[in-house]
Amino acid sequence: MKKLFIILLSAVAFLKSCTNQKSEIAQQKTNELMGKTIYDYKVESLDGKEINFANFKGKKILFVNTASECGFTPQYADLEKLYQQYKDKLVVVGFPANNFGGQEPGSNAEIGTFCQKNYGVTFPMAAKVSVKGDDKAPIFKYLTEKELNGVKNASIMWNFTKFLVDENGKLIDSFISTTKPTDDAITKYLK
Repeated sequence: MKKLFIILLSAVAFLKSCTNQKSEIAQQKTNELMGKTIYDYKVESLDGKEINFANFKGKKILFVNTASECGFTPQYADLEKLYQQYKDKLVVVGFPANNFGGQEPGSNAEIGTFCQKNYGVTFPMAAKVSVKGDDKAPIFKYLTEKELNGVKNASIMWNFTKFLVDENGKLIDSFISTTKPTDDAITKYLK
């Protein structure tokens, strides 16, 4: 009986040690993420190259989850107009995502051709990502979670949700799909 008691105590101590170790690892990961800024992120572009957000220091960045078959798809034209008008102080980055209604079914190459052909898009476009759920891209975790961005929690409810980051990499605000890229809610930060 004494041996069984010692074995049980050893098992409890072992399980407690595993739990503490898991907790320490989770805390370490949270601390690593908390120390990140937008400039620590890099993503693949539509053409397989890299978009390094550190290259945009000193400019505002407008992040937009996009889709080619959405009622808001014509916003590509306004995004391009905004990008051209404020190119000296703003970078627009599109992130094709198929999270809502299957409205971005194409491959990266098909998306790139569609954007160029139909809207003359010249701003950077990331490779297709997920912007919600368990497979949410790390950049969108940063943009939507206050514990990471230090400003606010935000939900992406549909395609063409926008996130504006200032010249120092700090989240300014997010904007729902119905907010046009050229709306004063966004452009007031660019003047």
